[in-house]
Amino acid sequence: MEVKKDRQTLKSKNIKMKGYRNFPMVPRVVFGSGCFDQLGDILMPQRKHSDAPIIFLVDDVFEGTELSKRIPSIFNDQIIFISAAEEPKTTQVDALVQLLKENFSELPSGVVGIGGGTLLDLAKAVAIVLTNDGGAAKYQGWDLVQKKSIYHVGIPTISGTGAEVSRTTVLLGPDKKLGINSDFTTFDQVLLDPDLTAGVPKEQWFYTGMDCYIHCIESLNGTYLNAFSQSYGEKALDLCNEVYLSNLTPEDSRNKLMMASWHGGMSIAYSQVGVAHAMSYGLSYLLGIKHGIGNCLVFQHLSEFYEDGVKGFNQMMKLHQIDLPTGICADLTDAQFDTMVTVAMGMVPLWENALGKNWRKTITPEKLKSIYQKI
Repeated sequence: MEVKKDRQTLKSKNIKMKGYRNFPMVPRVVFGSGCFDQLGDILMPQRKHSDAPIIFLVDDVFEGTELSKRIPSIFNDQIIFISAAEEPKTTQVDALVQLLKENFSELPSGVVGIGGGTLLDLAKAVAIVLTNDGGAAKYQGWDLVQKKSIYHVGIPTISGTGAEVSRTTVLLGPDKKLGINSDFTTFDQVLLDPDLTAGVPKEQWFYTGMDCYIHCIESLNGTYLNAFSQSYGEKALDLCNEVYLSNLTPEDSRNKLMMASWHGGMSIAYSQVGVAHAMSYGLSYLLGIKHGIGNCLVFQHLSEFYEDGVKGFNQMMKLHQIDLPTGICADLTDAQFDTMVTVAMGMVPLWENALGKNWRKTITPEKLKSIYQKI
């Protein structure tokens, strides 16, 4: 699929910066079938002593499964199973931090998140709040974290969100849905084991994979685009097209989607996402709709902004027989629409990436409401 962007004008369309950001990346990563079993050896040098535990935050779908038995828990390590049925919340992060501080006299040796984007974001946020005063909501925004987080590891069990590589952890707060975007958010170690993604339900596989696809479309068509984000975004988009538009073996599909997720997350490290993500934040904040499906619900109506991308998305939905739910916003009040619009319009960097500094000339509360009314 062609991305609607004249590569020759790329330099002139970049937003001028006073200086180049020195963004952090994941310093250590292991990829490969079965690499989860190396976790114990990886964690051992990080253990301060037997009374400073490793905290494993694990999606509760794995409770009592073979995977839970493979977690290398020793000494007084804690395995905490957490439901990923809802978006991660600042209050949830605060409760976990309080629990750990009440039960241990010193900081843990590390936090390990095992699951999808929800568990990975919780692990990143807990690692930050353990070393920074105040609750998680205090750090929702850009570069508000002052102190280094404790050692933290990400192990995705579904591919697409890019949470394993990004410098943000997206949380539902008391008055907004917004990420903790900081240099201290990025994982210290990531394990990418494609075997862990086997058995993911079809619709969840599709919605989460589309999060990656939409990342790429928004990044590659954004005003923040540069050679760094372009190189990762184009590779991720190619991989998404392979996974969702060709006939791969299950093993190849798992491997390629895991790499698409990684590259898609990298593509926005020096760039940003756009319209779909900004509007999906409104859906998540008001209605609790999960991030992946929220992006899909919005993206289907964004041909005005991403014509080729929406065509590809529709082709993928048809091929995989995906029917998006309808009538989500049918019974909302004007006040509820206003809430979603306010949350969405608060995502200024996303709108600037999508449409430039003068985005408010195109995006109005009335326009956003009209899109939400279609969902």
